[in-house]
Amino acid sequence: MNKGLKISVVICTYNRAAYITAALESLYSQTLPKDQFEVIVVNNRSTDNTKESCESYISAHGDANFFYYEELQQGASFARNTGAATAISPLLCFMDDDSIAEEHYLERIVRFFEEYSDAGGLGGRIIPKYIPSEPKWMSYYVSSLVGNFDYSDKVEIFRPGKYPLESNMVVLTDDFRTINGFSTALPGVVGTLRIGGEGKDLFFKLQALGRKIYYDPSIRVQHVVEVSRLTKKYLYNVASGIGRGERVRVLKISKAAFLEKAIEYFYKLAGSVILGMKYSLEGHPQKAWPVIQFRIDALKGLFNK
Repeated sequence: MNKGLKISVVICTYNRAAYITAALESLYSQTLPKDQFEVIVVNNRSTDNTKESCESYISAHGDANFFYYEELQQGASFARNTGAATAISPLLCFMDDDSIAEEHYLERIVRFFEEYSDAGGLGGRIIPKYIPSEPKWMSYYVSSLVGNFDYSDKVEIFRPGKYPLESNMVVLTDDFRTINGFSTALPGVVGTLRIGGEGKDLFFKLQALGRKIYYDPSIRVQHVVEVSRLTKKYLYNVASGIGRGERVRVLKISKAAFLEKAIEYFYKLAGSVILGMKYSLEGHPQKAWPVIQFRIDALKGLFNK
């Protein structure tokens, strides 16, 4: 490991030429000295001008440790693993290509691991930045589909079964390599198919090693959400992708684990119906059906539909 570098940021990017520059600029403008971090961008077969945008930005900011790579195997897990393989610092931070980090982001992460020597991983808050504005049908229970994440108002260890999201997470580089990184059986988006849960799988493996995974609400990024993209098809792909990922993950454990997960999903569907009724009675009927549809689509994905 390079003793001068304290943290490596890996960004997997796919057709985000409109936003990748803002993500890179937010990292370039960090309060952490530029000789203490590196940013590794991995282009995952973009068909727009993402390549040109990244290379142009990196060329114009030669005083920073910004690097560009390409991964031809489609899927965020492949791309993130490629980026992580080149990292030369003790901490690996993963951020999305349409996210914007607050200026103290990296400094706070580095300080956290210095203060919490038992930390084996870290997640932070993800704040949706709706463009142009938050839709009226959006609710807390559906917003997780667009990356909203606000686990706690204070620093604490994630409870069993809870974990950070991939767009704002940090792990120890050595541990990441010990567990062979993200499972490529859970690649993320491949063509029109989504098989999610790669972050969940990774953190469960770290917790199995006895690592403590923390949450710190001051570690914040904004995540761009283009409301025009939130079509029924898009939301189905995301929700069903969660179910598909769980199908892959739990079947590797046992058929009994799959049955247990199916019962859990039916239970959550019943809960979503009750929640939908509550929204309707409270005068917010537009929020009711999306909550129920989320659980229906996740259930479909679990049964590979």
